[in-house]
Amino acid sequence: MLDYVRGKIVKLNPAQIVVETNGIGFSFQISLQSFTRWKEQGIDALVFVESLYVRDDLPRHYGFFDEQERELFRKITSVSGVGGSSAMLMLSSLTPDEIITAINTANITPLKSIKGIGDKTAQRIIVDLKGKLGKHEGGIGKIVTEVHNKNREEALLALVALGFNRTQADKALDRSLKELGSGAGVDALVRLSLKFLQ
Repeated sequence: MLDYVRGKIVKLNPAQIVVETNGIGFSFQISLQSFTRWKEQGIDALVFVESLYVRDDLPRHYGFFDEQERELFRKITSVSGVGGSSAMLMLSSLTPDEIITAINTANITPLKSIKGIGDKTAQRIIVDLKGKLGKHEGGIGKIVTEVHNKNREEALLALVALGFNRTQADKALDRSLKELGSGAGVDALVRLSLKFLQ
């Protein structure tokens, strides 16, 4: 499983980046936000990666300029009925802070203005994610904390290694952290999450 790729940009457009490293070209779908930042940066890129499987044999690889955007993408795609393409459209149409603000204030208008996101889907996104993305003023802060929470990340890797779906394991860990607190150890997080996953 790819976590990130560092290399030379050989192709960059508003929907795709191709990065060459050690003679291999890696292609990723990207958001307009990431495109703009790479365009300003220059020839080299560090691409954070997330892969989703449309079918068992057909993975789609998404690339992100930073871990914060990738984590928000993961949260959005954890909502039932919201796939990678819709999540990328959201991240291309609105900034991460605008998305978080809309969700946390239950403002459906910005979300349903995005192509492919209707009233029902926008409402489902708000119901599932409201309060889980940090405060809308600088809301990315909580996501950054989650990304760098080593115990949580190790617990997630353990649950995935045990055969659990990453999205379900992620939700179980959120519940476990609420009960145990942010200082919980890996073992405690895994044990409690296993109860939620039964």
